[in-house]
Amino acid sequence: MTVARNAGDVLSDHTVFEVESIDRMYCNVWVPRLAYGAGVQGFFVGHRGHHYASTALMDPMTKAFVADIHGFVAARGLELVSFGKERKDEVAQQFLARFASTEGVLFVGRAQEKALVWRTQRRYNDAGEPYAWLVRSTAFINYFYFYCLDEDFGPFFLKFGTYFPYTAKLCLNGNEWAKRRAAKAGIGFAALDNGFAAVDDVAALQRICDSLGPAQIDALLRKWLAILPHPFTDDDEAAGYRYELSILQAEFSLTQMLDRPVSGRIFFEQVLHDNLDIGRPDHVSLIFDHRIMCGRKHKTPGRFRTRVITEGVTPSLHIDYKNTKVKQYHKQGRALRTETTINNPHDFRVTKRLTSLPELRQIGFSANRRLLGVQTISHDPIRGAQAFQHLTAPVVTKEGTRIPGLRFGDNRVHVLLQALLVHRLLVHGFTNRDLRTLIAPLLDTTAEHITAGQMTYDLRRLRAHGLIERIPRTRRYSVTDTGLQHALLFTHAHDHLLRAGLAQVSDPSPPQPTTLRTAAHAYRTAINDLTQQARLTA
Repeated sequence: MTVARNAGDVLSDHTVFEVESIDRMYCNVWVPRLAYGAGVQGFFVGHRGHHYASTALMDPMTKAFVADIHGFVAARGLELVSFGKERKDEVAQQFLARFASTEGVLFVGRAQEKALVWRTQRRYNDAGEPYAWLVRSTAFINYFYFYCLDEDFGPFFLKFGTYFPYTAKLCLNGNEWAKRRAAKAGIGFAALDNGFAAVDDVAALQRICDSLGPAQIDALLRKWLAILPHPFTDDDEAAGYRYELSILQAEFSLTQMLDRPVSGRIFFEQVLHDNLDIGRPDHVSLIFDHRIMCGRKHKTPGRFRTRVITEGVTPSLHIDYKNTKVKQYHKQGRALRTETTINNPHDFRVTKRLTSLPELRQIGFSANRRLLGVQTISHDPIRGAQAFQHLTAPVVTKEGTRIPGLRFGDNRVHVLLQALLVHRLLVHGFTNRDLRTLIAPLLDTTAEHITAGQMTYDLRRLRAHGLIERIPRTRRYSVTDTGLQHALLFTHAHDHLLRAGLAQVSDPSPPQPTTLRTAAHAYRTAINDLTQQARLTA
């Protein structure tokens, strides 16, 4: 009985290097003391000396803040972009491509988005007298996006809401930070989008990636709060009304660079084929090391599922656990990328404060490794791709001589492989003449019409590709174990699969219907119907 190996074990044979890194992070920038009604009351009454707290007192702050933003844009000659339906990242890439400095503000964007805000509600006491009461509500407000380039973190953005309590969001990329740290440390590397395609010192790079933590991210925020306009004064901050960071979303990536990039896609497609049930609760519990309850009374909330999503020709595997998602895909045709995105740290009983990042890092990276450990794979498709390439591609000897490959589907190659199956049974091997005599009728000719030189050419191809070997001190040859295996597989696939299958679907008047022909007809009909519907819609 053959036991399936896990994907991690198979992958270890084909990984040149791997890097674990915090990828994208999306942080909430907020003032903790303004997150509840009594805190807002204390800000306006206790701190600023007003008699009561209301939206009437918030409006002047909002107008002054917006005026500061417009003044900042004008003073620096920045472009103010009103976002529409276009992707914000694509707009940012256009500005980044023509930005000449190593640090600065690229542009400022503006968009309307839904946000939590404070509103004043009129209420009445027991004596029937009205009083103002602060309540949380939602509203569509203007957000201003400051897209910046930092010398240490690279591209990032900080967006501010223009309504009290003026919460903001910080978005950064840990891989971009690692690239800049590696460059400063003199570590040579080649970039792979938001990753690494090649690295001179993998261990040193991994130490850099591991060093990214709350202190560096908080320092980034403090640095740019001192540069960009924000609504709170120095007195406000001295009184404790100071922006803090919490984690809204954190991506933890494992990038494994493969030795044969093209074969990596074959490997990933086999992983997809063998693991479509990986989203079952029993498997998900192994990935996240958390027990999942499926009973009626104590059921773990959330949706547990596996999805395969294809963008263009690139498939990706998605696994959902509560608000956390794991994504696995073949990155840019060169590496296997596994990413765990934690959208709510409370799913793992972890607080959202930035100080929880080390604990979340451990959870995310462990989930990536556990996924590879839970995934099973029936065989190593990379080795199969290598074997197929070795058999069908030309071989170049040490002397520089090029020996043609054995092309699958070529009639002469097919005949040679058929002959090998017969010669495997010969105890003393076979000669040039024996092979020529056997393949002549298969090629619909006679042995006299096949020259010794032509046969020598074929024998040389078979030897170069490891299908036959010469018996020492003789002019005879024997079929190798590899030759037998490859000849059997190629000839059976050609005769019993491709030739029979093509005959079933291409015969204009078959004697009886076949399952394959019926399926092919149904598929063509469905495609034609879909095409016709698309034309009518257009």
